[in-house]
Amino acid sequence: MTLFLDGDLYATAQDLHLALKRMLALPDYYGMNGDALYDCLSERREPVSVYIATRGNDEVSRALDIICHVIADLGGEVKNA
Repeated sequence: MTLFLDGDLYATAQDLHLALKRMLALPDYYGMNGDALYDCLSERREPVSVYIATRGNDEVSRALDIICHVIADLGGEVKNA
């Protein structure tokens, strides 16, 4: 699965995690943080790849950094536009 994320579309890290929850069909118990994302994605067989259009504000940019590290750690691809 490939995600295209534009950090400018999210006002907060929580907004970004809510969008990820929808895009990746994460379970209701998804904890909206890097550890929870790792746990949920590690249960999948198909790696997730992400393309980042823009980083967004400081809070969203920090959350994107964590998300990108999680995806890369699980064998996915991370690219910046």
